[in-house]
Amino acid sequence: MEVQLQELLDQIKKDGVDAAQAEAAEILSSAKAEAEKIISDAKAQAESFLQNAKKENERFVKSGEDAIRQAGRNLLISFRDSVSRELQAIVSENVNAVYSSDAFAGLLVNVVSAWASKPDAEDLSLILNSNDLKALEDTVLSALKNKLSSEITLKSNDNFDGGFRIAVNGGSAYYDYSAEAVVQMLSAYLSPKVTALLKEAE
Repeated sequence: MEVQLQELLDQIKKDGVDAAQAEAAEILSSAKAEAEKIISDAKAQAESFLQNAKKENERFVKSGEDAIRQAGRNLLISFRDSVSRELQAIVSENVNAVYSSDAFAGLLVNVVSAWASKPDAEDLSLILNSNDLKALEDTVLSALKNKLSSEITLKSNDNFDGGFRIAVNGGSAYYDYSAEAVVQMLSAYLSPKVTALLKEAE
């Protein structure tokens, strides 16, 4: 009976140890699986952070490059506009200087004479602003009478500041040589040449 009791105790002890070992193995396996999941999740999260940081860095670099390119374009446009304004100011200054000089009367006589020599130019009128007309009427008319066989009419028009206009065939056609029109024409002619020079300097 004592032997049976000992066997029973040994069996209970063995069963307890086996159960404890099985439970420990299960806990260990579960802990290992959990640890592997945590590591895997951490790696995935780190990879995601790395990818996001890489994308953000690429976006930041591209944004910076785009900003630099745009700033360069803006600077070039601003510079070209500045050169264009300066060119127009220089042209305007020179045209106004010619139109306000003593040579202006001679210029008028030469231009009107050239127009009068055209076979289809009839009923020619020279149009000046009222200030220029008063200052030049006697000298210009006298010079034209000596130079031309046909009559020329002098008229005033204060819609422009300097320069002159020529009307032919009873006013059916006008040719604008006002200061503003000549400045625009010369600036339009010179601007492409200046732009080409700027491109050569790039």
